[in-house]
Amino acid sequence: MNEHLQTAINAAIEGGKAIMEIYATDFDVEIKGDNSPLTIADKKCNDIINSYLTATPFPIISEENKQIDFNERKDWDSCWIVDPLDGTKEFIKRNGEFTVNIALVEQGIPTLGVIYVPVSKTLYFTSAKGDTSYRLIVEDENPSMDSVFEHATQIAPAASSTPVKVVGSRSHLNADTQAFIEALGQEVEIVSKGSSLKFCLVAEGNAHVYPRFAPTMEWDTAAGDAICRAVGIQVIDQETQQPLRYNKENLLNPYFLVSN
Repeated sequence: MNEHLQTAINAAIEGGKAIMEIYATDFDVEIKGDNSPLTIADKKCNDIINSYLTATPFPIISEENKQIDFNERKDWDSCWIVDPLDGTKEFIKRNGEFTVNIALVEQGIPTLGVIYVPVSKTLYFTSAKGDTSYRLIVEDENPSMDSVFEHATQIAPAASSTPVKVVGSRSHLNADTQAFIEALGQEVEIVSKGSSLKFCLVAEGNAHVYPRFAPTMEWDTAAGDAICRAVGIQVIDQETQQPLRYNKENLLNPYFLVSN
């Protein structure tokens, strides 16, 4: 697992470097069939990550890869789930709140996760065993695992306090999220971040809860879910009241709640 973690970290950092090269240019934006934006940065980063992960024993689910039929995927014990550029809208706005997400999923459970923030060179990752998570400012573009763990800081969720810090959309809070906040019956502070950084806010103690009552895909959440689980944060499916599952027939997530 150390080898796979090293591969994922190197892939994320190298992919992030390609993203930043595009970020500095006057890039074009395409609109995909689902009306979501796509840039050459998504494509280049995806190609780089694939070049790393195809050398491992595990197949890959990526937002930018051709999606594989469930009849084949259902027999996978393990797989990578990748979003090469999570927060493309944030990338286009140039606000820095976009990430590279890589997760290893085993039997439907994300056990290893890497999130890289190219603008700040901040790396969030689980241990190889998935039993704790860390944050690191990347100074070496090809770090060894010894160097990574030597310089990384272990993260932990916050204790309960008032006000309750709720992660909300930078754009708007929908009616379901508003109702959840009202039902808390406590003083609430809204904390806004783009992309999978919402998971990181809870995992590192800068927020208490993240209600996501709007559509997401598995590649949006798998890495953040792994990082949260490793520090004892639950990511709960609001339909089943069980932890989120991955490599489902439908890669669309149900609504979920991130909380300790």
